[in-house]
Amino acid sequence: RRIVDIVDSNKKGERMEKNILERDVEKYLRDRVKGLGGLTFKFTSPNAIGVPDRIVLLRGKIAFVELKTLRGRISPMQKWQHERFAEHGFIVEVLRSREEVDDFLRRWTG
Repeated sequence: RRIVDIVDSNKKGERMEKNILERDVEKYLRDRVKGLGGLTFKFTSPNAIGVPDRIVLLRGKIAFVELKTLRGRISPMQKWQHERFAEHGFIVEVLRSREEVDDFLRRWTG
């Protein structure tokens, strides 16, 4: 079931999507990165649980992206993996809406 309800939800008055599905945020990320000339790959590792959902390659940079809904939680294993990646100098982002995807891409690409 897909329900998208736009509501004002933060101090800055930015609009956030409520009840958007993770797959919708993931598709939006893929489309936006492709539109900027980049690549995204689904990241699965049979021998390592909790790795981020996507690897994003854009303008000579690599980032790892975990996609969640607004209500989605990061598991302890995911948190641990994200910290490991960050300790090695990699960017790890958790994105929960189209707005967060846009914000991430603005910050990341300058």
